[in-house]
Amino acid sequence: MAALAATGCSNGSIKNNREAQARIAANASKPQLEPFKGSEPLAGTADTFKALCKADLERAQAQVVALKKLDAKSNGQAVLKAYDEAQTAIMNAANRASLTQSVHPDPALRDASRECEQQVDAANVALSQDRGVYDALSLVDLSKADAPTQHWVSRALLEFRRVGVDRDEPTRQKVKALNEEILKLGQQFSKNIAEDIRKVAFTPKELDGLPEDYKKAHAPGADGKVVITSNYPDYFPFMTYAKNAKAREKLWRAYRQRAFPNNQAVLGQLIEKRNELATLLGYANWAAFTTETRMTRTQQAAADFIDQLAQSTEARAKKEMAELLARKKKDVKGATVVEPWDHDYYEDRVRAERFGFDSQTVRPYLEYARVKDGVMGITSSLWGVTFQPAKDVKTWHTDVEAYDVLEGGKPLGRVFLDMHPRDDKFKHAAQFDLITGEADRRLPEAVLVCNFPRPGDLMTHDEVETFFHEFGHLMHTVFSGHQKWTPISGISTERDFVETPSMLLQQWAQQPEVLKSFAKHHETNEPIPAEMVEKLRASKEFGQGLWARRQLFLSAVSLQYYSRAPGFDTSAVLSELQKKLSPFRHEYRDGTHFEVAFGHLDGYSAAYYTYLWSYVIAKDLESEFQKAGYLDRDTAMKYRHTVLDPGGSKPAADQVKDFLGRPYAFDAFRAYLDGAAKTTGTAKDSQ
Repeated sequence: MAALAATGCSNGSIKNNREAQARIAANASKPQLEPFKGSEPLAGTADTFKALCKADLERAQAQVVALKKLDAKSNGQAVLKAYDEAQTAIMNAANRASLTQSVHPDPALRDASRECEQQVDAANVALSQDRGVYDALSLVDLSKADAPTQHWVSRALLEFRRVGVDRDEPTRQKVKALNEEILKLGQQFSKNIAEDIRKVAFTPKELDGLPEDYKKAHAPGADGKVVITSNYPDYFPFMTYAKNAKAREKLWRAYRQRAFPNNQAVLGQLIEKRNELATLLGYANWAAFTTETRMTRTQQAAADFIDQLAQSTEARAKKEMAELLARKKKDVKGATVVEPWDHDYYEDRVRAERFGFDSQTVRPYLEYARVKDGVMGITSSLWGVTFQPAKDVKTWHTDVEAYDVLEGGKPLGRVFLDMHPRDDKFKHAAQFDLITGEADRRLPEAVLVCNFPRPGDLMTHDEVETFFHEFGHLMHTVFSGHQKWTPISGISTERDFVETPSMLLQQWAQQPEVLKSFAKHHETNEPIPAEMVEKLRASKEFGQGLWARRQLFLSAVSLQYYSRAPGFDTSAVLSELQKKLSPFRHEYRDGTHFEVAFGHLDGYSAAYYTYLWSYVIAKDLESEFQKAGYLDRDTAMKYRHTVLDPGGSKPAADQVKDFLGRPYAFDAFRAYLDGAAKTTGTAKDSQ
């Protein structure tokens, strides 16, 4: 009061001052959000990267030490907080390392990230096998805890038991050693794929059928030859449009030689070590271990799912295969088989001739920058968010764009777009977490990594679908990154559900009301014709049977590889499953080895079926948008709040039920297959 009086304050101003001080004190007691800083380590040096990794792991260890000193029965919240902090430090270090080794142009930083990832995983294994932490968590009284906390802790305790924390010390040490071996093998498997870029030389004549912009981007060298690589932007257009079958076969074989022979032994060891780990923990095999924490829950349920879809897709796949052969006979008299390198080409020809749709005709309406603006505009409209370019952000490459995601002016997270191909970069399309969010602590940061054409260049419609698909992951990460605990923030649902939101958003790429908003001719600015969109939609239905069989084949490969006793011939099993599930004859003859470049055998391991499982559920979710409209804000917001926002705070089956008002079912997918079959059967036949 004396100080206030000295400044000549009246009674009214004293009251106002007290209220201001109270507000300041209240705000000071609220947790302050950490600033966005996820990309800064990727703009630094290898030494600073290593130092940050070390600091993260030391912080995690300090939390573990503090946790063990607490009385778990009387101070359960503090135990949970310490465990959350330890996991947060490890998770964000792992996120940073995974992204860096996949995208960074500097070999020294990629090497530093691999070293960090090894250290991080060793720390993760050590934490997961720490009996003291497990015992402390087991003693926490959860009777008054909220449902997300109970769900998180029950999952955490299960994961502890899945790594043998309740076993004797020799077993725990063996589990730790096996996990370290598996990590190194997985890293080597992925590294061999990423760094093995095959190149094939062709004459300009062998590029007949390719779009003019593709030819322009692949000019002949001094020797008169055109070099085509096994990278996606080169490979897929070539296989779709090149008229020369021998040229397609040549590139097809090169593509299926990637990572061979380097990964042949690596894959065998990866299967062997995972089997050893699973059986040590009391599981029949790695597939049984993997499926326990999925929506399927058991290996048999996953196998039954594959068999169920195999029966329902067989007739349609055979019918489509017969149509491809009939079209090939027009070019090759007496043809008796459609080779695997014929698949994309003749599927495109049938679509062009039978449905009046040539996939090249849509490309002028799909210039990259317009597509990007379209995808971001649609998601902005659906979920009431805006994407604001983030200024003065340090990134790992000049191609990378950064955006802050805002809702009502309030930041929800930051996203990075690394969208174009370059040497030593991840060759597929994926979303990477960078910083995992936590309510009132930090906002999520995530990265979209793709290999799309650059601004000014044209995309295929398949690439547009991929864009929507991966953006579905990105938005899921942003919306779900605000949970009370870091381990249940972000896309932390069951692994066979993680593709569902992206599979759902992918469907927007075919909707007329969506396409007309951004698909405009890159020269004339004319919107894509409605007739072209309808032909596109009809043509997309053709080949769904073959696509499903391909996915089932790959799903069976991953499940079978990790269900069998190690030591089998991976190529022979591949051939066996192909005969059962694919209309194509054995494509792994003559020295090709697709399995050694099948990257998902590391990441998804036994659970590649995830894609089809997620797609089936996505079709169920889509049924609600079919009723209300794909741009209906109310349906989109209900979906966001019930399925996207919860993250890993509750079982995925419950999230789906909250949105649909009933448990998930396969009926929508079966109806889709039946409807598509009818559409295919009644389309105008121009043959």
